[in-house]
Formats: sequence, C-alpha cells, structure tokens
Amino acid sequence: MSHFFYTGKEGAMETICAISTALSQGAISLIRISGDKAIETADKVFRSFSGRKVSDMDGHTCSYGKIYDKEQPVDDVLLTVFRAPSSYTGEDTVEISCHGGVFVTKKVLELVIRAGAKQALAGEFTKRAFVNGKLDLTQAEAVMDIISSEGERALGSANRMRDGAVYKKITAVRQELLTLLASLAAWADYPEEDLPDIEQESLKATIRSANDEMLKLIKSYNDGLVFKEGVETAIVGSPNVGKSSLMNYLLGFDRSIVTDIEGTTRDVIEETARIGDITLKLCDTAGIRTTDDVVESIGVKLAKEKLEGARLVLAVFDASSELNGEDKELLSELKPQNTLVILNKTDLERKLVSSDFSGFKTVEVSVTEQTGLDRLKEEILNLIGVTNASNEEVFASLRQKDCAQRASGLLSSALEAAETGETPDAITVLLDEALSSLLELTGERATDTVVDEVFSRFCVGK
Repeated sequence: MSHFFYTGKEGAMETICAISTALSQGAISLIRISGDKAIETADKVFRSFSGRKVSDMDGHTCSYGKIYDKEQPVDDVLLTVFRAPSSYTGEDTVEISCHGGVFVTKKVLELVIRAGAKQALAGEFTKRAFVNGKLDLTQAEAVMDIISSEGERALGSANRMRDGAVYKKITAVRQELLTLLASLAAWADYPEEDLPDIEQESLKATIRSANDEMLKLIKSYNDGLVFKEGVETAIVGSPNVGKSSLMNYLLGFDRSIVTDIEGTTRDVIEETARIGDITLKLCDTAGIRTTDDVVESIGVKLAKEKLEGARLVLAVFDASSELNGEDKELLSELKPQNTLVILNKTDLERKLVSSDFSGFKTVEVSVTEQTGLDRLKEEILNLIGVTNASNEEVFASLRQKDCAQRASGLLSSALEAAETGETPDAITVLLDEALSSLLELTGERATDTVVDEVFSRFCVGK
C-alpha cells in the first residue's frame, strides 16, 4: 500500500525477533526475524546442507539446514527469506521453522538474540508493516480480528477489512470532502474572481452522504459485538423448571447437575455454546425464589445480578404448573425486548400456554423429550437480531467507532450550519475537523499514543 503514509515518528529500527507460533508442544514452531540485519543475523546461526549462505538467497526462497550454537548442532530447520520490500513488515525478514518442542524453540530464539537481534514487543512486526506503508491502521487491527475470530461472519468481516474494505470507504468519503473543501477555500480566498457560487443542495447532499457512511460504520460496531464477543445470556426461572437441562442441551454435554430436588444449582455456572455463528455466554443461575438457606440466597442474589447485565434472557417456566408468586415477580423484572420465554415440560399435562405471557416472545419445548428445540434456536437468533451476512459486511473496532462518531457529530453540525445559512468559513472549519477524524481512523494522522495503544493488544510475534 504505497499510497499510505503515517505521520508518526520512528527512530532507527533495530532487528527484532520473536516466536510467532504458540509456545507449546507441537510439530513445528516458527521464529521470525525482521530488520536491516535480519539476514546477517540468520547467517550467524544457520548452516545450510547445500553450503549456501543466507545472504546469497533470493527473496521468497527456502533452505534446509541446521541451527548451530557455535559448533554444536541444535536442530534441523527450514529457513525462508523475504527481502524488502516484499515481506510482511516491508523489511528484510527471515523465518525459521524448527521442531515444535518448547525447549528447542526457546533455544533457537536465544541463539538469534545472542546473534544480535532484539526480542520483539507485542505487535511489533505488524506495527512495522503499518509504519512502512504495507497496511493502514484498520487493516492492522483486522490482523488480530482474524486471529481471534470464532465464527464465519467474524472471520469474513476481518478478512474484508484486512483487504482494505474500510480504508476504501473512508478514502472515498475523504475525497468527496476534500473536493468540497477545495471549492469552499477557493470561494473564500478569491472572492474577486468570477467563481461560480457553491450550489447549496449539492453541498448538503455531499455532507449528508458522508455522514451516512459514518453512521453505517458506527452501526457495524454494535452489530459486530454479537459475532466477535458473543452474547451474555442468563438462564433464569424458579427452581426445578428445567434451567440446567436446557443449558446442558445448548452445550451438548452435561455441565449442570439435573435432579428433581429444588435448589440444586446454588451458584452461577458459566459456559459458552454456539448457535449457528453466534456464541452464547451462558449463565445457568440458581432458581430465583425466597429462601432461608444462606448459601442458596447468595446464589439467588448472583442470579439477579446476571439477569440485570444480560443482553439475552432465557426465562424458563414449567408448563405443567401454574404461575406462582415468585414466577410473577420474575416476570415483572423481565424486559420483552431481550427476553425469550421458554415453556418447558410441554410433554406433561398443560397448565400454562403462550397466551399467558402477553407481550413476550415464547417458545414451547420439552427438553427431556427433545421437542421444539430447533425452533428454540431459531427464536434465539431472531431475538438477537441476526440477519443474513452480506458480502460487504465489516465490523468496526471500538477505536474506529469513536473516530466515526466524532466525524459524524462534526458532519451533522456542518449540515446544520449549511441549512441555517452559516458562512462558508464556519462550514469549512467543521468539515476540516471531520476530515481529521477520518485520517485518524485510517492512521494517516494518528498520534503515536493511538498507534501504540492499537498494537499493545497484539500477541508477541505478530
């Protein structure tokens, strides 16, 4: 991405190295070296079986040989060279694939450091790719999103962002604003020239279009939280209505104890389950009721706290029993917009039906008989608001959302100024500040503090 420029200041960059694979027992580990002296450093520890030195290798070529500690062989490895600028970081880069034992991996890294490289900081390889113009800041953030993806939609969004989807949209908006600012500046700076007046409807349409793109980006952050972070889900209800059985079904294994004895679950049991492309962070809570049992009352208190903080509530009721006072009290605390009422035990004689829960979305199931459960999953997804994925779907990060919100606020003010007949100078100031927020979003005008904060979230070796 030679079109990208970062205005932050970087001193002379040392040659860095790190283990880029998980440090655990495995077949292969990878040690990455990057910097002006990466190839020189590798030559000090590697000897190929062909006798060819690393410094004689072309970019994107491999060599098989051994890592040596002075004259003592350490491990057979495959070494790959990437020459600047055609590498991930934009610098000379060497990758050493060794056997995946923890001790041998650490030993190879130690030898590379002893040969002159410095241990990399978290995210330092990707930061160098950013500084060297290989990635903009949104693409760099997408790298960690790819690593942490837990579903198809999160991964698809991260890959689209990594390919520059957000950068391209912001660039298009930026160009529209720059063209508009140039017209405003010319009109303000050369009033004596016979320049055409700025067409007010066109001015407002451009600002409105730019703001629409910001609002879409802001919305994408909220939508993306569901896929990237999962949904906090509380399973609540009176004792012995089938909450633990429901949790075990959603998990696909027995996690909660299931008995006919009321009050068996006394603590909050937390696990994650997947429905389609959504991760539910499930909490199987103690039955909500009045109790004199000290331990159970603590569990009830925790259950109420989880209920208050949950984005999704699965409220379970026993369809074979009439609503009691505690059931009615629970219902009074539930919000229809985030609650799915589950009528369980529908295989028994019915005392409750869906119409008894006016205003709430309901689904009837029998967990023991395995009926109604497919519809239960459908209704969970419907309540969360999951829609079909589009080929352009991207989920903004919190940093990107904050930049977009600042830009949106300034664009809204500029539009209001245009509609109330403010001077072009006033509109220009607002548009220029909005443009600065867009440049911070892509990283083209981001401060060192912002950049450091982004890369501090990366793992070492990436």
